Amino acid sequence: MSKIAFVFPGQGSQYVGMGKELYENNESAKKAFDLIFGSLDFDLKEIMFNGTEEELKKTKNTQPAIVALSLVLEKLVREKGIEPDYVAGHSVGEYAAIASSGFLTLEESVELTAYRGMIMHEISEKVDGGMAAVLGMESEKIKNILKEVSGIVEAVNFNEPNQTVIAGEKLAIQEACELLKENGAKRAIILSVSGPFHSSLMEPAGEKIKEKLKSFKFKESLIPVIGNTSAKEIVNSQGLEEELYLQSFGVVRWVETIEKLKQLGVKKIYEIGPGKVLSGLIKKIDKEIEVKNIEKLEDFENLL
Repeated sequence: MSKIAFVFPGQGSQYVGMGKELYENNESAKKAFDLIFGSLDFDLKEIMFNGTEEELKKTKNTQPAIVALSLVLEKLVREKGIEPDYVAGHSVGEYAAIASSGFLTLEESVELTAYRGMIMHEISEKVDGGMAAVLGMESEKIKNILKEVSGIVEAVNFNEPNQTVIAGEKLAIQEACELLKENGAKRAIILSVSGPFHSSLMEPAGEKIKEKLKSFKFKESLIPVIGNTSAKEIVNSQGLEEELYLQSFGVVRWVETIEKLKQLGVKKIYEIGPGKVLSGLIKKIDKEIEVKNIEKLEDFENLL
């Protein structure tokens, strides 16, 4: 029997006004949003619905905003009678996945995400780092070329067979981009992000998140999470805590995650959250998997 997976997007998919239509036109969504907004010590509602793009782009705001919308949408999908067999999230999207799986409640997951965003914002301001997307080159070749670069630069997001994101010190990123293009990469694009996410430079954030996790009581879940750093099933709280710690400064194995879901019998994936980034990546990884994007009220009309 074919299986279903829910996947949740990460940073970069946000936009001002996301979720506002849902909030104003769906009572169930409004209740869920109000539960989330009321659990935070800052005005996420104003930032999401009416704020500036600059304010929303700040990591401390972006991360809880994306997870909040993803989880409200996920609630509405479940109300339509659709249940996942597996869940996964790209980078911060993994925090939506752990609520979808049942490890944490909706508001607990957003609260933890808000802490992650704040800590990553603080660490990013202390390190002079960045990220770049490399297109048209196999990941193994990229990793070998990066060994020739002086300074810290690492391959961190394996998004699809011909797209890998690198992260590290800004000067090392610039040197790497030139070297990669000289060696055959079609493009190497510096990304507009505030820090070297998923690189070893973010390890101090991981240590703080590891400590914060002790204040949460994780439930046991019947729905496995496919972890970013391992692309393996996470079925207990101990494995999840280890994943959330390592994920703060470890790689996102998205290609392997989708391949794992395929091996487990998944034939339909719902991308739940802002944007369609993951849908595009999944189609490049495996064209046989059916992907449905859930972002707005109109997406629920032809859901099944």
